[in-house]
Amino acid sequence: MSSKILDKFLHENLEDLRDKGLYNVIDPLQSPNGPMITINGNELVNLSSNNYLGLATDQRLKDAAIEAINKFGVGAGAVRTINGTLELHVKLEEKLAQFKHTEAAIAYQSGFNCNMAAISAVMDKNDAILSDELNHASIIDGCRLSKAKIIRFNHSDMDDLRAKAKEAKESGQYNKIMVITDGVFSMDGDVAKLPEIVQIAEEFDLITYVDDAHGSGVLGKGAGTVKHFGLSDKVDFQIGTLSKAIGVVGGYVAGKKELIDWLKVRSRPFLFSTSLTPADVAASIRSIEILMESTELNERLWENANYLKKGLVDLGFNIGDSETPITPCIIGDEVKTQQFSKRLNEEGVYAKSIVFPTVPRGTGRVRNMPSAAHTKEMLDQALAVYEKVGKEMGII
Repeated sequence: MSSKILDKFLHENLEDLRDKGLYNVIDPLQSPNGPMITINGNELVNLSSNNYLGLATDQRLKDAAIEAINKFGVGAGAVRTINGTLELHVKLEEKLAQFKHTEAAIAYQSGFNCNMAAISAVMDKNDAILSDELNHASIIDGCRLSKAKIIRFNHSDMDDLRAKAKEAKESGQYNKIMVITDGVFSMDGDVAKLPEIVQIAEEFDLITYVDDAHGSGVLGKGAGTVKHFGLSDKVDFQIGTLSKAIGVVGGYVAGKKELIDWLKVRSRPFLFSTSLTPADVAASIRSIEILMESTELNERLWENANYLKKGLVDLGFNIGDSETPITPCIIGDEVKTQQFSKRLNEEGVYAKSIVFPTVPRGTGRVRNMPSAAHTKEMLDQALAVYEKVGKEMGII
C-alpha cells in the first residue's frame, strides 16, 4: 500500500499545475523526428525539434550506426575508465577537438551530464560562480552541485557582470571565480555577449565557461558561438551536446589538454556511468565530419529560419529578440499559450508551448525551431495556420 502523504502531495500538486495551465502533456511520435511528424495518426509540420540540420534521420548517420553495432555491439559494456573506452570514443574526441578548435575534448552521455561533470570537477565551496540569470537548468544544477557561491547577474547585462566580478574579486573570499553562460539562450534565441564577457574575465582573472548546446552546428558556420566571435583560444570550457544539430545523443567538453586530462580523473559522470553506445559514437563522428566538410546544411538552416521569422513578424507576432533559428512567439498568459499551441496542433502544426517554470511567469510562448530539412512549402503551410489561429484567438 502506497504512502498516504505521498498520494496527497502528488494529487494536490498535479491538480494545481493543471488548473494553472502548467501541466505538460507528452505526445509520443509514431514517426521519425523529421520536418514532418505523425502523432495520433495525424501528420504535422514539426516546429518543436532541436534537430536543426535534419541529421537525426540522415541515412549516412544511420549507416555509420549500423556498421558500429555490427562491429562493436549495442553497448560499450563498462565505464570509460575500466574497459568501456572503444577506439571509436577516442576518434570522436579527436574529431570534437578539431571541430571546436581546441587541444582536446571529452565525451559524456548527455549535455546535461557535461554540466554536472565539468563545473563540480573544478569548482568547490571555496569558489564563486557568476551565472547569467537565464542559464539552462543543467548549468544551474551543475553550479549547485559544486557547492560554490552562486552569484547571478542580470541577463546579458555586462555592467552588472563587471560590478559583481569586481566585488567578488576584491572580497578576497574565493580561491577561483568562474563566469558561466549559455552561448545561445534556448528560450529567446539571443546570443551571449562573449567578446565583452571574455574582456571582463581577462580583467578579473575569471575562468570562462560557455555552454554552446544551441550554438554548435548553428553559429560560426557550424563550429559554434565561440568560433563565431573568434574566441576559441580565449574560452576555457566549451560545452556542447551531440543531440541537437549533431542529431544523435551525448555531450562533450572541449578545452586545453590539461583540463580534459583533469576531467577524465575527476568528473563523476565520466568515472561512474557507462560509456556512450558504439552506434551513437559512430553516428556522431559521421555527423561532425559532414559539418566539417560542408556548410550547406548550416546555410539552409539559416535560410529557412529567416524565412519563418519574417513571415511571423509580417503577420504581427512578437518573436522577441531572437538572433538565431530559435523563434519564440510570445503570448504571455500561460493558459492562452497552451490553448494557442493546442489549436496549432489541431490545424496541422506541432509547435509546443513553453511556460513557467521553463520561462518566467507571464512570458508563455510557443517556440518554433525551423530546420535545414524543412521545405518552403512546409513553412508556408505553418505560416497559414499561424495566421488563421492567431486571428481566431485575437493574438494578431
